[in-house]
Amino acid sequence: MSAGNTIAMKMADGQTIGVYHAEPEGARRGGLVAIQEIFGVTDHIKSVCDAYAADGYEVLAPSLFDRQAPGFVSGYTPEEMQKGAALAYGAPLERRVADAQACIDALKGKGPVFIVGYCFGGSVTWAAACRCTGLAAASSYYGKLAPDMADEAPQCPAACHFGKTDASIPLDAVEKLRVKRPEVAVYLYDAGHAFNNSDRPEAYHEASATLARERTLDLFRRNGG
Repeated sequence: MSAGNTIAMKMADGQTIGVYHAEPEGARRGGLVAIQEIFGVTDHIKSVCDAYAADGYEVLAPSLFDRQAPGFVSGYTPEEMQKGAALAYGAPLERRVADAQACIDALKGKGPVFIVGYCFGGSVTWAAACRCTGLAAASSYYGKLAPDMADEAPQCPAACHFGKTDASIPLDAVEKLRVKRPEVAVYLYDAGHAFNNSDRPEAYHEASATLARERTLDLFRRNGG
């Protein structure tokens, strides 16, 4: 059972979308915007939010597909992946970044704000790190578009996590990102795509997920969290 709850939040374009909200446990370390995969704000994403809340972060995870398909959440079959990908890339990236900014703005009056995202959300996280204001640090997990946006510089300390055997993100693309953005911590893991998703046994790699999370928390703590 999720520890948080879904609230309605108005975005910059006047539209209201669902946002999963998890309150921090113990001393508040800061705010965190968590960006979904192509499957929506799933039970897995909620569990990720709850875990960061247990570490002291107030977490907001916007349902980025609510304008297109309100309440969309899917499983992991090829057909569901196809539908989720169509939703993910069926709206401008700028809209996703603006929704991230709205969540940042909702949190920034209370202390430092961070962002983390996975898969599609990893790409949004990279774009948000480059284009949003008010972020203290960003951690992007296997964002396919991040290497394509390597010419853009993050406006806050940032880390990127990739799997060495991720068929969707070639290692030469990761290397391009590393070379173009030497100020960014680029990590490679002995894993494939979606190695953080414990609901996908074929992809999940516990050792890599644990290490990437430790590095993410360390990044946040070194930058005010």
